[in-house]
Amino acid sequence: AWSGDEEFWAYEQAGLTMYGQMTAAGWFYIGTQGILGFTYETFAAIAKEHFGGSMEGRRVLTAGLGGMGGAQGRGITYNGASALIVEVDERRAKRRAAAGWIDHLTHDYAGALALLDRTAGPVSVGLVGNIAEIAPRLVADGVHFDVATDQTAAHDLLHGYVPIGFTPEEAAAAVPGDRAHEQAVRSSLQAHVGALLALRERGTVIFEYGNNLRAQAAAAGVQGAPGIPGFVLAYVRPILASGVGPYRWICLSGNPEDLRHTEEAVLAAAGTPGMARWFERARAELPAQGLPARICWLGLGERHAAGLAINQLVREGVIGPVALGRDHMDPASVASPSRETEGMLDASDAIADWPVLSAMLNAAQGASWVAVGNGGGVGVGRSIHSGMVVIADGSDLAERKIRRVFWTDPALGVARYADAGYPDALDKAGQMGLDLPSRPQAAGSPGKEDR
Repeated sequence: AWSGDEEFWAYEQAGLTMYGQMTAAGWFYIGTQGILGFTYETFAAIAKEHFGGSMEGRRVLTAGLGGMGGAQGRGITYNGASALIVEVDERRAKRRAAAGWIDHLTHDYAGALALLDRTAGPVSVGLVGNIAEIAPRLVADGVHFDVATDQTAAHDLLHGYVPIGFTPEEAAAAVPGDRAHEQAVRSSLQAHVGALLALRERGTVIFEYGNNLRAQAAAAGVQGAPGIPGFVLAYVRPILASGVGPYRWICLSGNPEDLRHTEEAVLAAAGTPGMARWFERARAELPAQGLPARICWLGLGERHAAGLAINQLVREGVIGPVALGRDHMDPASVASPSRETEGMLDASDAIADWPVLSAMLNAAQGASWVAVGNGGGVGVGRSIHSGMVVIADGSDLAERKIRRVFWTDPALGVARYADAGYPDALDKAGQMGLDLPSRPQAAGSPGKEDR
């Protein structure tokens, strides 16, 4: 009972703690690019599951243009679909439009729908408004969407989710125990999620996009909310179960040319045609946010190879030092029963051993820093997660650290899913020769004498 909203905000106001989400708290935030890969992969999986492998010509309704939601426009259009993205904060929406994360921005409901109807090819349209008002209106008007989701800050009902009748500034100023604000939030959740459920009745694919909307709506009395699938369980779990996750790096020199050199090194060490296309598109289209950085998806056997290639460039004086790491949303680094670890085969959804073990192992293996957080994406008390960084400075010590950390960390991810009984993870463990005492040795797995 000590890890909940009421207790947290009391401690936060006393200056004893802070809410930093995931990589932001661990000094490894790279802006919206950091979630774009997950967004792209999610909608690619939706295409495979529901639309014969292609989102081309499909329309998506969603909301939220914040640090995470801001990736939705590109993640959806990169898959060939069009998006209507509702954002209540005009300033935030304008920043996204100015930076090129969405194609169009309007305050006009009819104009937004006209842009969707008249634009040839995929397009992302931002609409300034409150999704709790817009979604019911779309239902009433019979507007069709193939997919609907949400990335508002529903995990934080006090300061993140803006209810009907409140401006973003008024919502941000709300204090615990404000009955008028609490009732407005409750009513807005009922309208918002009720509209999503109504769309599902008409054939729209709906899912929760990792912001705890289901639980919040259920607490507000929306009976059908718990039946909305989460995006990890429905679409991303097979990727994580194979031990693959988001690997990222930041060029500390601030030189964009260093980033290009690192991309070439990673492609040579662990690249695929898809990765090459991603790097090319990212260079051409993604706006810079902070120091030059890149993210891609790598697994066991690939991450340390990529890191060693980058460290060699630093050793040779081609580039400056680079911070290497990953997202907290990785196979072994998070316990989040309503998101990353929802519906595990062995019912280990709430077992928090894995992110704690991940942090301890990474510290022991020589990571430059390790961060352990609470509540990322879903709210205080609802998840535990850990991250790490290794600084590639070109030294022999950095090389040893990279070899250890970026082997052990993804190996623990494979072990976590293998321990839960996922066939892909068991196969990967066998291929890589991992010893899993909790599981019988997979057929074909090399024993110690063979390695």
